[in-house]
Amino acid sequence: MQKTLIDVSFPGGKRVDANIGKFVIKSDQSALSGGNGSAPEPFQLFLASIATCAGIYALSFCQSRQISTDSMLLTMECDWDEEKRRYAKFSIDLKLPEDFSEKYEKAVIKSMDLCAVKKHMIDPPQFEITTSWPEEPKIPTSIFKTEPIPEDGT
Repeated sequence: MQKTLIDVSFPGGKRVDANIGKFVIKSDQSALSGGNGSAPEPFQLFLASIATCAGIYALSFCQSRQISTDSMLLTMECDWDEEKRRYAKFSIDLKLPEDFSEKYEKAVIKSMDLCAVKKHMIDPPQFEITTSWPEEPKIPTSIFKTEPIPEDGT
């Protein structure tokens, strides 16, 4: 099984940064939530990951067919359910360029439906949350050996 490691650091205030590969993804809380609003909140990043995932599939579809994406725009509307206190529906709409062929409309939708983020929501992974303590430094035992110093100092 392939594994991906994400290290999270706490640089101050309500900021939380995630290091993944060679990238640092910064997050912060809004001023209303005690942060400085210097970066998106983690849940905003989650929502953006859904939209950008669908977006890269649409982009790749078009690029592989030399279809211009100059006037293309993807929007995602998030419908909040007050009773459940969570989003109940995400509606993704790809605004197609005027010269986009109708013959590709269903195919580009099918392409966006392949989004890996969406697939992880439909078939969610198992979450395991634990804590751990820093390991004690491994100090060679020879450092602790004391030998008498000879009387003559040699």
